[in-house]
Amino acid sequence: MTADGQSTAARDVVDVVALGESMVTFLPGRPGRLADVPSFDRAIGGAESNVACALAAAGHSVRWVSRVGADGFGDHLVETIGGYGVDVSAVERDPVRPTGIYFRTAGDRATDAHEVAYYRAGSAASAMAATNVDLAAVRAGRVLHLSGITPMLSDGCLGLVRELTALRAHRPLISFDVNHRPALGRSADGPGVLLELARGADLVFVGEDEAAEVWGLVGADAVRAAFPDPETLVVKQGGRGATVFHKKHVTFVPAPHVDVVAEVGAGDAFAAGFLSATLRGLPVRDRLRHGHLTAAAALTVPGDLAAPPARDHADRLVALDDTAWGRLRLGPGWTDAADWADEEVCTP
Repeated sequence: MTADGQSTAARDVVDVVALGESMVTFLPGRPGRLADVPSFDRAIGGAESNVACALAAAGHSVRWVSRVGADGFGDHLVETIGGYGVDVSAVERDPVRPTGIYFRTAGDRATDAHEVAYYRAGSAASAMAATNVDLAAVRAGRVLHLSGITPMLSDGCLGLVRELTALRAHRPLISFDVNHRPALGRSADGPGVLLELARGADLVFVGEDEAAEVWGLVGADAVRAAFPDPETLVVKQGGRGATVFHKKHVTFVPAPHVDVVAEVGAGDAFAAGFLSATLRGLPVRDRLRHGHLTAAAALTVPGDLAAPPARDHADRLVALDDTAWGRLRLGPGWTDAADWADEEVCTP
């Protein structure tokens, strides 16, 4: 049985299935060390569920598959993610293990002052395995989105991701975001495991800085040389833009100028925008531009999740010529201001 008591015998096919752990996040009420912050606001955080929520908000049919505890935090995750329009019927409830939680400071994650305290060891999601996950529900999507976080949670999770990325007939398009988390390194073989799994995917997202840190690969061309198998490889290059290697073609699209509020969730949002455009069959350049715009929506709000721009608004911006695209400047509230002329710089 599933989180809502439905049978797992049959599953409707959806646009995207996202599998992975989501946790309840506690965000500080004010800046400062965790030791000094007196109160926190509750939110949710999880790379795969972030992608699922953004895609559902963009109008796609999406299913999130995971395990949560039979506790109030598990209730909160299922209800909140389901509230975005995501199908949560394949989320299993674990009667013994708890839902994972974490606390973080308000500072920029890139600084030494930033603190994150995870309480996820032994979580319900870390017990996911090929034997206790509804594989039919996982595979009933046009796209299956995974990340490198899940296989680092446990041996069972690693076995599950290996099962899902194994080459077999009629599998969905496998999307894999490397999403390297050094704190989750379970062994010295972590980089090798991530390389193995990414090579088995059809579409891979990886940061240029991430590839340098994990494998010592410098530059987008070096990343492609290490990942020759995926049909599509997206190398994210921070504020400069992103490069896509698609079959034998290489496309670079600069990112628009963004007045950043918080960097949390931007990578997940980029993946959601790119996947949305892929599902719509748009050209590679437009997929990159949609990725940048959805990331910009996340960058201009304080939390992990942000409503993506309306599709017609995003399509107008994506259709700009290169000069007009280069003049874009996106700040807080830009997704609500859909009446700019194409030649205008987009500041609210």
